[in-house]
Parts: sequence; structure tokens; C-alpha cells
Amino acid sequence: MSAVLASGSQGTPLSIIETADYSHWLDNQSDAIRNWISASAFSGKGIQLIPAADGSLSAAVFVCDSLDDMFACGDLANSLPAGDYIIANIADTDQLISIAFAWGAGAYRFERYIKPGKEQARLLLADDGALTTAQQLVEATHRVRDLINTPAADMMPQHLAGSVEDLAQEFGADFRQIVGDDLLNENYPMIHAVGRASVHAPRLLDLRWGDESHPKVTLVGKGVCFDSGGMDIKPSSAMRWMKKDMGGSAHTIGLAYLIMAQQLPVRLRLLIPAVENAVSGNAFRPGDVLATRKGSSVEIDNTDAEGRLVLCDALTEAISEKPELVVDYATLTGACRVALGTELPGFFTNQMQLASDLMQVGQKVTDPVWNLPLHPAYKDFLKSDIADLVNCAATPFGGAITAALYLEHFVEDTPWVHFDVMAWNQRKLPGRPVGGEAMGMRAVFSYLSNRFGEH
Repeated sequence: MSAVLASGSQGTPLSIIETADYSHWLDNQSDAIRNWISASAFSGKGIQLIPAADGSLSAAVFVCDSLDDMFACGDLANSLPAGDYIIANIADTDQLISIAFAWGAGAYRFERYIKPGKEQARLLLADDGALTTAQQLVEATHRVRDLINTPAADMMPQHLAGSVEDLAQEFGADFRQIVGDDLLNENYPMIHAVGRASVHAPRLLDLRWGDESHPKVTLVGKGVCFDSGGMDIKPSSAMRWMKKDMGGSAHTIGLAYLIMAQQLPVRLRLLIPAVENAVSGNAFRPGDVLATRKGSSVEIDNTDAEGRLVLCDALTEAISEKPELVVDYATLTGACRVALGTELPGFFTNQMQLASDLMQVGQKVTDPVWNLPLHPAYKDFLKSDIADLVNCAATPFGGAITAALYLEHFVEDTPWVHFDVMAWNQRKLPGRPVGGEAMGMRAVFSYLSNRFGEH
């Protein structure tokens, strides 16, 4: 990120123009530039390089449909020739932030296991405030992507704990973790049950930051570092990308970074139940009845519905301090992907005004999210004959809703938002390479900034 965004005012001038304004821009150029663009058969869309008299690069033009799309400039770092560029025609701070964010997000490459790729174009900004904000947005996005893209062998519960501990040290936050059998001693039986079959000890990660007098905001992230499905083992095709099943925790780490980096006046708590859902002689089984931190008993219908199990203990702890808002992220159900596709994250909430606000701010920052209903009639599908509830409905229909209703049982009347995210780009889009992705993170941060920020 630091390689492609920097402070400065000397570089190749780059004009970024919306399609509707292109003809007006062209009319105001010199005869030499108009002749060159005509000779180049430039269509008025994409990038056009403009040479100097000696053949060197004099300027560049990029024409996009709309700068309201925060990813409009997402391919520039890789599409422009390597070198330094400055924005020649835009002074608005919000637009500069948007352009710089897209530039940095699009420059992302996961190179932990390979040699670095070719040099990329660098954007220089003279507006240090805009630069800092853009760098923080880019950094948060890169952190989420890095965590998700890292293979499970290098991203087990102890590695995830290291990432949260490093984050705590970076911002002077408090950090503790409850590991292994201590989860039983401190009454987190579900987290222990799901993670006990792995050689990598399950744990609850707990970060606290901010002034205790500020409004409490608690983030909860599903940290299933690899999901075999447990005894209800997944087929190989469904298991292939299960390194991303800790994507919810990655989102909360990225969001926590933004909250602390921008000094949002909240009392932040981050809770991550970190486990591997493995298979061994002591794995939990279909038909088992397990205890929860809340005290409710849960009959296990399917061991591959494990994310909601670790989340329910963490959510019970989250609401114990009566926060103003609890937000959880999880790669929870394939049903949500069937309903909304892989690129639009669904969310559930018990606060209807919040739902509307989130969708509006998500559109504004090109991080769209969509509200799905907590349809109470579907609670019937979570009934058990021998326990307080089952972890998974027998019907294949409405799976994202029944999963959310299961979680709602543990948040009671606390203001709460639950995100069911893909956390993965299946196709390359401007600013969004294939692989791990932050979905709904910037939307929530914008909402939190609007609600709790100092105005």
C-alpha cells in the first residue's frame, strides 16, 4: 500500500473525467492534444497517454462512467505505466479519498509465497488529510484480504491470536485470550466443543480499546480457521476454500483497525472465537446435546453448522456489558449466497432504522449491503424434542434466516447486526482482485462514524 500512495505534488499530470464531461474537457485542450487523441482513435473510455514533443510521457487521461463509484479508478495502479502521478483536475477531498482508495485497493497483491510482481504506478497527493484517510481505508482492506488469503496451515487459531495481539499493541489496546480447557473453566462450552478435535487449541480472543465513558460498540467475528465440516464432513469441492471460513474475524479485525486508526470516540470491544472444525476421536457428533454460555441446550443436527455455535457463546458475552450496538460478521451460510449472489452481503438486524441507514450508506461508499428478514415464524424450524433448540433446521429453505434466528436467541433485545458474507471475490473487478475480500466493512465504519463520530 505504501508503495502506491504517497505524499507529493510532482508527477505526471493525470486527468480523471466522467464520461458526461469528456467532450467539454476535450474542447478545452490544445490542438496538439486533440490531434493526438484523434490519431490514437481513443474512444473516450479508459486510459489515454499523451506524449511530450520528445516522446516522453507528458500527461494521462482516464475517463470513467462515474466517480460516485469508489472503485472507478481501481485498475489504474496496474494499467498506467510505472511512475509517479498527480491528479490534475480534482481538488475535492472526498473525491481524492475515493480515487486514492480505489488506487490502493486495486494495487493489492498477495505475495507471501511468491516473488513480487512488476512495479506499479504510484499516486501522489498533496492533501495529507485525504492521503491519510485513503491509506487507512486501503490498509484495513489489505489486512482483511491478507488474513483470508493466508492458507490454514499459517492461519490457525494461534496465528489469528497473534494478529489481534499485534493490533492491540499497535493502538495501545488491552488484549487477552482464553485457550483450550480454560474455555470450560470460564464457561465457553460451545467454543471448546467445536474446536477440541483440533491439535490447534480453540480460544476466545478479546480486545478492548477506548475511553470507558464512550458508547460501547462490540464486534464479534467468526474465526473458524478451517472447516472440514466435522463429523458431517464436507465433500472436497466444498472444503477447498475453507481457509476463508475465518473471514468474519478478518472483517472485524479490519473494522477494529479503522475505528482505532481514526480515533472514533467509542469504547470498542472485539471478540473472536477462533477454532478449527476438525475430525478426531473427541469431535462433537450429530445428535449430541451441548451446553451454551447462555444456559440454553442445543441439539446438534449437523456438525457443519458450527459457526453459529462458536458465535453464540461470544454473543452471549458481548451483550453482557449492554453495548449500544453489537455487530457480528460470519461466513455463515451458502443460503445467503443463493439468495443474493456472492458479491452482495446480506445482513439481519433487530433495528429497522439501522437497516435502512446501513443500506443507504453502503450505496454511498460503494460497499452495498442488503437487509434480510428475521422472520419469526421460522423459529419453529429450530425446535428440538430433547433440547432448547437445534443448531440447524431440517428444511433446506430459508437457511440464512434460520441461522440468523438461532443467533438472535442469544442477543435477546440488544441492538444487533449480523452479516452473512462471502468474504471472497470469485471474479476480478476494478479494485477487487480474485480472493479474500472485505464486504460490508466500510459500510459499517461509515455508519459508525455518522452515528458516533464527533461532528
